[in-house]
Amino acid sequence: MLVFWKERLVFLSVPKTGTTAYEAALASRAAMSIQDPPDLKHAPVYRYNRFFRPMMEKFGADDMETLAVMREPVSWLGSWYRYRRRPFMKGQRNSTHDVNFTEFVSAYLEDKPPSFANVGSQAKFLEPRPNGTSVDHLFRYENQAGLVKFLEERLSTKIETTRENVSPEMALELDATVASKLRGKCAEDFDLWEGLAAG
Repeated sequence: MLVFWKERLVFLSVPKTGTTAYEAALASRAAMSIQDPPDLKHAPVYRYNRFFRPMMEKFGADDMETLAVMREPVSWLGSWYRYRRRPFMKGQRNSTHDVNFTEFVSAYLEDKPPSFANVGSQAKFLEPRPNGTSVDHLFRYENQAGLVKFLEERLSTKIETTRENVSPEMALELDATVASKLRGKCAEDFDLWEGLAAG
C-alpha cells in the first residue's frame, strides 16, 4: 500500500496485479509505503476502512481517494498458480508442483480450499463498505498505459517501472467444464473486471 498524502491518494495493493513494481518505483515519492506484514501491505478495502481511513481522517485527510488494479480472473489465478510453483516452493504446503492448473482451479472452487489454492477473491478485496468507502479509481491490470497516465498526472511525476516479483512463465490450460464452473461461482469477479474500461 502506498499513501500519497498531499495528493490525497491511497494505492491499495491487490495481490498478483503487478503493484509491487509501482511500489518499487514510487515508494520514495509516497508519504507512507507499507511493505510488511503482508496483511497490511495487501490490506483490502474493509481493512483500509477499519484501520487506515479513520487514522487519516483524524489528521485531516477526510478526502482521500483510493486506487486499485484488478486482473482478469483466470489470468489472476494463473499468476497465483505459477507463483506457487517457483522451484523453492517444492515440498511446501502452498506449493502447486503436484497439481496442474485445472486441478488448482478446481481446488480453489471448493467451499474450503486447501492451503495451496486458498488465495481469496479480487471482488471480495475490492468490496465497498456499508459506510460508502470503496475504490474510487479501479484499473484493469491489462490497461497499464491508462494506469501510468493516471498516476503521472495525479502525482506530477514520470514513472519508470521494472518487473518485480514475477511468476515463472508457463503455458496453462484450463478444462472448459472447470472454466464454466469458475465463471458461475466467481461471477462477481468476472462482472467487475468486464465492467472496467479496457484502455
